[in-house]
Amino acid sequence: MIDQRDAIDCLTDACGVIHSPVPSNVSPRIVCLVPSITELLFDLGLEKFLVGRTGFCIHPRDRVGAVPKVGGTKDVNLKKIRQLEPTHLIVNIDENEKPTVDQLSQFIPHVIVTHPLNPQDNLHLYRMLGAIFNVNIQAEQLCQAFQDAISNVRVDMTPKHVLYCIWKDPWMTVSEDTYIAQNLALRGWINVFPQAHAVSPKRYPQFEWDDPILANTDLIMLSTEPYSFTHQHCEELQRTLLKPVILVDGEMLSWYGSRAIQGLRYLQNLNI
Repeated sequence: MIDQRDAIDCLTDACGVIHSPVPSNVSPRIVCLVPSITELLFDLGLEKFLVGRTGFCIHPRDRVGAVPKVGGTKDVNLKKIRQLEPTHLIVNIDENEKPTVDQLSQFIPHVIVTHPLNPQDNLHLYRMLGAIFNVNIQAEQLCQAFQDAISNVRVDMTPKHVLYCIWKDPWMTVSEDTYIAQNLALRGWINVFPQAHAVSPKRYPQFEWDDPILANTDLIMLSTEPYSFTHQHCEELQRTLLKPVILVDGEMLSWYGSRAIQGLRYLQNLNI
């Protein structure tokens, strides 16, 4: 028997809103403004209920094209979304703008807010969407696959200090309370930018290469997203800094949802 408190927790989103399961005789109409969660909806078997997505929602590549685009994660087309008559909107605190979400909430009855901060938060994400949209069995299957994947991630014997770069001009990285940094921490890789760093106390701080905090960096990671870093960037930066620089798959290390299961396997096999 499921404890009532557990059932309520399972239906509670990142803003503390407790959602009700969709009645079995009702077909939801879902607009998702979060690329990784759009992919998750497909993997939960909810494809037929998805009526809108962003242009950055690119997975699964062979099926997502049938879902209408409604703009980007920041600049959505309000009129187009209204015309789709959605019953549910799925957003993320980091990826979507609150003023836009507030406008959408004026005509979309159910707004589900997500905010995974560490890999384990995926378990709640799977179960919350599973409970709301009545796909609990599929959600538990993903939970099991996730648990299997995370149990195989091994911590390196020698800790490494890493700088994970997400943008150039200006250069930007991640602080230790982000999903990316917590993901890297599973391998024992220490993020060099704490959130409280005096120069830039932000979750995604800008930095300069002469910042003293970078002196102890063992490795620099250039992510393929959101900035499209390439091997050429790695080679140029390595010649300049005389430090190891590698290119990493941004989707694998920053996407939550079902992609996180593949991401954990990628993380385990990443040799540095």
